[in-house]
Amino acid sequence: MASELFAICFNATRPSGLARFWSGVLGWEQVDGPDGDIAVLPPDPTGFRIRFRPGREPKTAQNRAHFDLTSASPEDQRQTVARVLELGGIHIDVGQLPEEGHVVLADPDGNEFCVIEAGNEFLADTGVIGALACDGTQEVGYFWSGALRWPLVWDQEQETAIQSPDGGTKITWGGPPVAPKAGTNRLYFELALPAGADRDAEVGRLVSLGATLTGEGEGGMLLMLDPDGNEFSVQRPRQGN
Repeated sequence: MASELFAICFNATRPSGLARFWSGVLGWEQVDGPDGDIAVLPPDPTGFRIRFRPGREPKTAQNRAHFDLTSASPEDQRQTVARVLELGGIHIDVGQLPEEGHVVLADPDGNEFCVIEAGNEFLADTGVIGALACDGTQEVGYFWSGALRWPLVWDQEQETAIQSPDGGTKITWGGPPVAPKAGTNRLYFELALPAGADRDAEVGRLVSLGATLTGEGEGGMLLMLDPDGNEFSVQRPRQGN
């Protein structure tokens, strides 16, 4: 049985403040975790949580992944942007053109994200987080499709996207050129093994798909790298939040 996407994790300089920001932007419930972390929980049980863990490394480069938030209407997009600014986010320039309809912002910890204009067909029916948009190769898109057993919903010109069979947020990779990796990623995937799964067998499966096992963290959490060198972790499901 394949690992499940348990959470998108942020290494944050101020986890509690960042959790309050994203809880306010998304309207999701904020909860304290068992390891001193903080999480916001999706209203839909098929979605993934967002966890905020202490991280000391300052941000020095653009993240390899960012959220694309959806809009139901032009007014909804304006309201989302206004809410972001009220909660401590800022406008940023990453080279977007004036005629582009999306709005590029950063959270209080400097993590980039976009509020996409209404009418985007690719993100239709995905939820408030339409996509986790990643800088990555076609190979890594294929890897994560196999790792999570999520089907490819886009595979053209080395750009790939996957989505859970249950729907929800898409994960996309933009293809080359891929910017060089600068230090440890601030955003990373946390996978959980289903109850009763054989951990060694699952690690072997992930390695056969192209992952690298790098070590073991707290609580027996396994630390791994995907084919593009992005960190991710694998752990058994835990009780509670």
